[in-house]
Amino acid sequence: MTTTETDVTVTGAEPAAPKPPRPRREGGVLNVFSHGILVIWAVMVVTPLLWAVMTSFKDDRSIFTSPWALPDRLHFENWARAWTDANMSDYFLNTVLVVGGSLIGTLVLGSMAAYVLARFDFPGNRFIYYLFIGGMSFPIMLALVPLFYVVNNLGLLNTIHGLILVYIAYSLPFTVFFLTAFFRTLPTSVAEAAFVDGASHTRTFFQIMLPMAKPGLISVGIFNFLGQWNQYMLPTVLNTDPDKHVLTQGLVQLAVSQGYKGDWSGLFAGLVMAMLPVLAAYIVFQRQVVAGLTAGALK
Repeated sequence: MTTTETDVTVTGAEPAAPKPPRPRREGGVLNVFSHGILVIWAVMVVTPLLWAVMTSFKDDRSIFTSPWALPDRLHFENWARAWTDANMSDYFLNTVLVVGGSLIGTLVLGSMAAYVLARFDFPGNRFIYYLFIGGMSFPIMLALVPLFYVVNNLGLLNTIHGLILVYIAYSLPFTVFFLTAFFRTLPTSVAEAAFVDGASHTRTFFQIMLPMAKPGLISVGIFNFLGQWNQYMLPTVLNTDPDKHVLTQGLVQLAVSQGYKGDWSGLFAGLVMAMLPVLAAYIVFQRQVVAGLTAGALK
């Protein structure tokens, strides 16, 4: 007698799927190390800023007796004294006029030059482009003496508009270099469609290409704003009139005068006044700066 084995299949039962292998955490130690370095760097950068803000609300005695303690109360009179008695209001207004005018002029002239260099082929295109790049590598200290005589001969010494023109010339090389690379990433089909519709080169640039370059303009504008707001060497040489001093010159003068008077609380209040606009500008436009820097890589 022969016995036959029959395979019995149970309906509704499926074989268990094999468990996927656990993903190996590669680079875990490196990630922890890099994050630790970033945390340490953030603490090193943020701690002096917070300490300066905290110290600006203390009195002089608390600054020396308990420098790391919180203020007993907020001494807003330090800010009022720095704003009025130390003429920080005049320095702030002069800085806003100089930086505002130079920033607008730099972005307008730099974007126009960069657009032409990026979109049009003509004899000397690369030569002009490399001249702007060469301007980035030229030390400004070597040009201070001849620049002083040029500005003096033009009758622009100790004037707001003279300092604006110098700031524009100082910031143009980097602006043209940055925006030329950005304009090359923009699509040409939009400009060609505008030309077909009868738009001129000027209208195409200001109404079509310039709005498309907004991320790049904001990015380079922030960098120029930081450099021009913190500029000290150029106004020291070209702006010796005390009534036309900018914030950096005013802070140095405040540090010297308040150092003899012992008004350290007023000095820290003036320092924070000069620091806040820069921090506010970067915080507000942080996303646009990152978008402008990565736009060329994403296109």
